[in-house]
Amino acid sequence: MTKRSLWLDRMQLAWTRRSIVWLSGVRRVGKTTLARMLPDAVYMNCDLPSTLRALEDPELFLESQLPDRVLILDEVHHLGDPSRLLKIAADEYPQLKVLATGSSTLAATRKFRDSLTGRKQAIHLCPVLWEECGEPFGVRDLNHRLLHGGLPEPLLAARKDSAFFNEWIDSFYARDILELFGIRNRQGFLSLLRLLLRQSGGQLDYSQLANLSELSRPTVKAHIEVMQIAHAVHLLRPFHGGGKREIVSRPKCYGFDTGFVTFEKGWDSIRDDDRGCCGSTWYWTHCASDSPTGIFSTGRINRAGRWILSSGAGATVSISWSARSIQTNSM
Repeated sequence: MTKRSLWLDRMQLAWTRRSIVWLSGVRRVGKTTLARMLPDAVYMNCDLPSTLRALEDPELFLESQLPDRVLILDEVHHLGDPSRLLKIAADEYPQLKVLATGSSTLAATRKFRDSLTGRKQAIHLCPVLWEECGEPFGVRDLNHRLLHGGLPEPLLAARKDSAFFNEWIDSFYARDILELFGIRNRQGFLSLLRLLLRQSGGQLDYSQLANLSELSRPTVKAHIEVMQIAHAVHLLRPFHGGGKREIVSRPKCYGFDTGFVTFEKGWDSIRDDDRGCCGSTWYWTHCASDSPTGIFSTGRINRAGRWILSSGAGATVSISWSARSIQTNSM
């Protein structure tokens, strides 16, 4: 088991602020494996009938736990009323450290009647960061990381397996989209997802996407919002220094992982000219992992651009990238 100290440290820091930590991320990104790395924790797989029975009476179950115990509720959305359990834990048993995991943000489904505002600390587990690739994953080839992506299984594979990516997309729809959001048009939804992955880094054209996916324009917008909640795509709103252009200009859309972007593009290797597209998707994943409060795009084309990131604490960074390089400057 590859120990991911960077994320374990983030969870420990989060527990100093709140007793509930919400760990979200796309499926197969390593949430369960990471949770099982916590020492002396009580692990509960909420997809099992035995766990559902044990948690029927939340107070009785939480009362039986030792003080300062780490409690892992994996895939907590499978519970009938997950927000009720987490709210009771936060309000009545703050001495417990609770890690709840799921594929989407906390308020993603109708099951969550309470978003637990002020009671939780959220962590988005994104695909493997570059600073993790060398140690602990032993991957030091940037082209390999860009081509295979950052999900642990394909990242560690010697060859890129198209079957993995096809199976993941099918499972993503069945387990995350259909089950959690009730979207029943499988073909339309997946056609739109594949289009967005192929166009990663480009500006959104809702009318064109509607024509290509055979969906209505409002449905395209609604599906993209669901994909954002499920961490499958990230939108970057444009920045032009204010005025009407900032309001009317279209946002850019980035796929969540370079492996899926290159898979949908049909690439079996990374050329120098491909790094503009892959580099922007890959670098945005790194930026999103730190949850900056303001991110704006001023790039006009796929292979070069400029972002402005604001931490919300007065620190602003300008990032310029092209096919061959990335430059970062404080502002």
